[in-house]
Amino acid sequence: MAEEVLKFLEPHNGGIYLDGTLGGGGHARLILEAASPDGVLIGLDRDAAALDAARNTLAVFGDRVITRQGNFSAMNTHLDRLGIDLLDGILLDLGVSSYQLDSPERGFSFREEGPLDMRMNPAEGVSAATVVAEADPDELKRIFREYGEERWAGKISRAIVTDRDQVPFETTLQLAELVSRVVPRGKGPQRIHPATRIFQALRIHVNGELDSLRAGLDAAWQRLTVGGRLVVISFHSLEDRMVKQTFRALATGCTCPPRLAVCACGHKPAVRVLTRKAVRATENEILSNPRSRSAVLRAIEKLPVEDDQDV
Repeated sequence: MAEEVLKFLEPHNGGIYLDGTLGGGGHARLILEAASPDGVLIGLDRDAAALDAARNTLAVFGDRVITRQGNFSAMNTHLDRLGIDLLDGILLDLGVSSYQLDSPERGFSFREEGPLDMRMNPAEGVSAATVVAEADPDELKRIFREYGEERWAGKISRAIVTDRDQVPFETTLQLAELVSRVVPRGKGPQRIHPATRIFQALRIHVNGELDSLRAGLDAAWQRLTVGGRLVVISFHSLEDRMVKQTFRALATGCTCPPRLAVCACGHKPAVRVLTRKAVRATENEILSNPRSRSAVLRAIEKLPVEDDQDV
């Protein structure tokens, strides 16, 4: 959604921007080009391999690019260390990157054989294989239901516990084949692989993605200068719901009961929502990049503290 990102972020010369999910550097390159000749971009990513790829892609921009390994939820720490107070724009492109999906050794894809890992930073936390091996049936059921919204969470978790006593789950295809065997045929959504929601749930759990998003959204809008913009692209309903609800709360003005003639709460909207309806990929983009079919973009603009505008 490159065009949409630039439309809502509005990069300009001299601006300071943060890409909290740098990935391969594709969006960052476009932002830097639009912010030429003096715009600066700080790029964060949990994945060291992705950072190396992005540094190569963005090397042409020289010292206009600053990269750091880390979670966007910790942007305050990185910005404080850099001596940067406010930003003109922030981009968060959530979920797993194409680079990670296309690397079987990272264990994100159920379509190719690879270790059951799923960590965005392999040096941190425990792998999906460890979760599958050690979590009790109720915990697995909770993970699959809460993070994957999986209808057959209980049935799948019980099957995993039964099978792991015989052979440990070490690869992506082992888990994908079990899910395909357990999910009743004709009962699940036909357009997606039966293991889609299970892999999503494990990835979210292993990487603490929803906690990171909650903390990142809170930090991001506060780091914007007045008129600065935050653009978020999400890929599943749990992420999008959190983004939508957060943006709506920030854009809400007076919260007094309607019966009060004069506002007593003094609450002012902190942002203006730029996307009344979620923005989705065009048909042409979906044809060229099928993964974009799930993408949902939302954006806000920070308002002055004293602004009385009704948003």
